[in-house]
Amino acid sequence: MQREIYLDNSATTRQYDEVTAFVAEVAANSYGNPSSLHRKGIEAEKLVTAARETIAATLGAESREIIFTSGGTESNNLAIKGYLDANPRKGKHIITTKIEHPSVLELYKHLEKNGYDVDYLEVDISGNILLEELKSIIRNDTALISVILVNNETGTIQKLDEIAAIRDSINPQTVILLDAVQAYGKMKINPVRSGIEMVSVSSHKIHGPKGMGALYVSKKTRLKPLLFGGGQESLLRSGTENVPGIAGFGLAAKLTFNKLEDAHQKVEALKKIFCELLGESNLKYRINSPVDALPYILNIGFEDLRAEVLLHHLEQKGIYVSTGSACSSHKNTRSHVLSAMGRSPQMIDGSIRFSFSGFNTEEEIETTVEALKEIIPLIEINRKQKLRRN
Repeated sequence: MQREIYLDNSATTRQYDEVTAFVAEVAANSYGNPSSLHRKGIEAEKLVTAARETIAATLGAESREIIFTSGGTESNNLAIKGYLDANPRKGKHIITTKIEHPSVLELYKHLEKNGYDVDYLEVDISGNILLEELKSIIRNDTALISVILVNNETGTIQKLDEIAAIRDSINPQTVILLDAVQAYGKMKINPVRSGIEMVSVSSHKIHGPKGMGALYVSKKTRLKPLLFGGGQESLLRSGTENVPGIAGFGLAAKLTFNKLEDAHQKVEALKKIFCELLGESNLKYRINSPVDALPYILNIGFEDLRAEVLLHHLEQKGIYVSTGSACSSHKNTRSHVLSAMGRSPQMIDGSIRFSFSGFNTEEEIETTVEALKEIIPLIEINRKQKLRRN
């Protein structure tokens, strides 16, 4: 049986075995509604409370500042729309970047149609926002700035402290939302220390259950809900809580943060090996991820081939990668992230994202590079033969 090599961890991660077992146990035994006053309800409520405390601790926050959601998309939508709806006097000007996740960019397009003035920050060739541009566009009526901390396609890490300092120096009333979905569990984040009012995170990026996320909201920040009903989650997210998912998220966070430093070092070593082996090959490529990117993500552009073709050749060998954001994979468009970074259309069309986790091994990396060295020349031969036939 062919061994699988999973290098698409930015799309989703393999769930910890401990989390799978715990979710099943909670679903089987702690099935009460957390809002019920009887023993089964209180038992379920305790699991939700424990998970909330765990997530809060990972962010240096208070448990009351954590709102459970269905994932990063809902967290971003609740933060952006919830804040703007609750604070109309803060202004109609909002700022984001050209390299955000679709859950932010699509909402901003919607807001533009509804009277908001949106500025999209440019980025340099490494994917870092232009701080001087940010300085020049913050206004008295700038209500919100939203920034993706670690880009989901390239791993570029934004200079959070400098962004917050610029905001503080020009309009300290402007609120910052940090999309930390790709950063959470891979680097330390402390919104209180950084002066950030809202942070979105997701469970399935840290080996937890899908369909679970959380939004950190500073206790000083007011939101309006997107969902109305029974008033769960501090009146901000009505609906009976997904107790097994929440409990699994809490355990995944605990396991992930207990070995954050060790996992980071391991993945950094794997990425280094990958780049060194690739550098020893005769393949033509360009590394799109900057040198100081989060090591969990490595975006590489290969010349004169289509990434989808390479992806499926790798899949035949049991190696799973992606061409970019999983949330955009069914759209027939080029990466907006690589376009904003100034990559040529040809380079974008040949770009693959390899994303690692602590489950990956050195042997898997070596096997993957050997597969690339075998597959890419064959793709080139097939392409030339096709051109000659035409």
